[in-house]
Amino acid sequence: MVSRERNVFLRQPYRLVFSAALCVIPIFGTTQAAESGASETENSTLSLDSTIITATEAAPDALPPAYGGGQVARGGQLGILGNQDIMDVPFTTSSYTSKLIEDQQGHTVGDVLSNDSSVRVASGYGNAAQVFVIRGFPLTGDDISYNGLYGVIPRQLIATEAVERVEVFKGPNAFINGVTPTGSGIGGGVNIQPKRAEETSVRRFTTDFTSDGQLGQHLDIGERIGEDDRFGVRLNLAQREGDTSVDDESQRTKLFALGLDYRGDRFRVSGDFGYQKQRLNGDRNVVYVGSSLTKIPKAPSADTNYGHDWTKSELEDTFGMLRGEYDISENWTAYAAAGAKHTHEAGTYSSPTLIDSLETITSSSSFFPHDEDNRSAMGGLRGHLQTGLISHQINLGVAGIWAEQRSAYLYTRATRYTTNLYHPVPNVEPPLNGSFGGDVRDPNITGKTKNRSIALSDTLGFLDDRILLTAGVRRQSLNVSGWGYNEQRNARYNETITTPIYGIVIKPWDYISFYANRIEGLAKGPTAPATGGSVAIINKGEVFPPARSKQVEAGVKLDLDTFGASLGIYQIEQPADGYIQGNMYVREGEQRNRGVELNVYGEPWQGLRLLAGATLIDTKLKDTQGGTNDGNHAIGVPDFQYNLGVDWDVPGLEGAALNARMLRTGGQYADAANNLSIPAWTRVDLGARYGFKVENKDVTLRANVENVANKAYWQSAYGGYLTQGEPRTVKLSASIDF
Repeated sequence: MVSRERNVFLRQPYRLVFSAALCVIPIFGTTQAAESGASETENSTLSLDSTIITATEAAPDALPPAYGGGQVARGGQLGILGNQDIMDVPFTTSSYTSKLIEDQQGHTVGDVLSNDSSVRVASGYGNAAQVFVIRGFPLTGDDISYNGLYGVIPRQLIATEAVERVEVFKGPNAFINGVTPTGSGIGGGVNIQPKRAEETSVRRFTTDFTSDGQLGQHLDIGERIGEDDRFGVRLNLAQREGDTSVDDESQRTKLFALGLDYRGDRFRVSGDFGYQKQRLNGDRNVVYVGSSLTKIPKAPSADTNYGHDWTKSELEDTFGMLRGEYDISENWTAYAAAGAKHTHEAGTYSSPTLIDSLETITSSSSFFPHDEDNRSAMGGLRGHLQTGLISHQINLGVAGIWAEQRSAYLYTRATRYTTNLYHPVPNVEPPLNGSFGGDVRDPNITGKTKNRSIALSDTLGFLDDRILLTAGVRRQSLNVSGWGYNEQRNARYNETITTPIYGIVIKPWDYISFYANRIEGLAKGPTAPATGGSVAIINKGEVFPPARSKQVEAGVKLDLDTFGASLGIYQIEQPADGYIQGNMYVREGEQRNRGVELNVYGEPWQGLRLLAGATLIDTKLKDTQGGTNDGNHAIGVPDFQYNLGVDWDVPGLEGAALNARMLRTGGQYADAANNLSIPAWTRVDLGARYGFKVENKDVTLRANVENVANKAYWQSAYGGYLTQGEPRTVKLSASIDF
């Protein structure tokens, strides 16, 4: 982040014009934020009475400052490019702060990302996982990074008590962070920044209540110690347990997170270690769409549970990472990071299938144990140099992940339970036998992943960095092996591919930034199957090249110190896996998403904070089998997504604030033929908080109500199955700093 001086007085007309525009079209605000990474300003001066605002260069290991109101940050970590100011990069990013998480009482990363109009949350395929649909493409929890490293964070549900920032990168990011472990994230990526000790001590205890009966406690302690406060310790302990707002569903969450860091003159090192355990009982899962269904019925009552009381999910993760930086000189820094995770999961599931338009559903029982061991590492060199009138920001980096999965199953497909979606039969006993795959007591290895890459980039600055041209390339090796439950190898994939990046930023004024980029995403290609129904495939075992997704994007960003905005257009082309044509498996098909995104964030007026956005998406299928679905919309991608969030300080009552949020999402198709669809939906959330002192101790009371109207709606059709929106949920909490 470069030092700069800004004349606020000269920019007031632009502020007034933009503010007036917000009054005319309030729905087209923004959920988008600035980026967030790892850098806190070393020294910044802000004077509201003066016309000059001066910011000095940020420390390399600090978090970027927030916009006015503290809900979103001004910059963030962009993989190999390091910490960047939002105005200096040719990409669209958002970064949500711990203040926003606390004020909204977000329990999971999905709760936080609901603030982003480019993102919608769906459920995993038959499990408790959250899936994030960004620009119309899914991102799974397996492919979320933790302080820049893949494969370290819990993969299904991520608690937020130890999260400092949730950073969102919009668009394919194979160059920025390298290919994701499972190949999702074509529409964007998410990076989690952990909490660290701050300049001032943190000692905070929070107790909370969530309807219909969850009680929680959270202890957050942070301290800097030693000479010049070089050592930092941040400890977060949390637990929450009880009934959820869905009938006969309960959840228990436990979290331990420890962040340690040392800040020397030239050397910085940090360590993050965590343990998270979650259990869901009687989980209301997704609803599958039967092949004979001709119309999707309305969603049942918001709190209806069509699962069984014997279903459960147990999710346990132990994880940690170390990261270090060394300043070789004033302009060059070397860095390295390494992390690991062990995951143990076991679930008894019973997702229903909707078989006709009379709301008849059938379900069966299945038990899936899953273990995972991941190791991840990265390192590189960043530096600045000058050649004549041209500046250079050079980045060289390597990264790799080594993952091993072990799974088994017990499936009772032959025994099914028939009931009604609106009036499910409770307490159906599960069967005691069924078909096996592997040893459910000691699962076999079913998959191994070895992804490695090396990347190089240069950002050239012209005209005193008014024009920034970024070019880079990453060489990636994807090595994926698979085994059946009988321990026989059934897949082996080893391919290498190069992904380039091009981007430009033009800043005619300090507060305006025009940008454009061309960037790619990457996922392993398909392997031709041995058979297709009763047909033998003649090219069985053929390994196709990695699927290369391509994005072009252009837009403009506005930065008026206390608040900002962005407007962008993009197109993403994603190859389909392919299909069987005759007796051959062919690599054909494509999904094309075109979109427009408008975002506003920050504090345009003192005491009034906005976090709003509008996304319009036009999606189309091309080169489908026999041309049957050519021109159709992709499954689960709405035409529009609107967010409007407002947070307002109550005049005359110091410490009191009210907030409201509206989410509006367009209809979605549930099948490629576009015969089945779910309607558009709207959700309204309300909240309030009040901060005061008791014996010189800060106390904050918060109350939030999500889905105030208790609206029953299908939230998502992504994946071709249905995720129902959560019922009215009341969240109450009290925090005290001691």
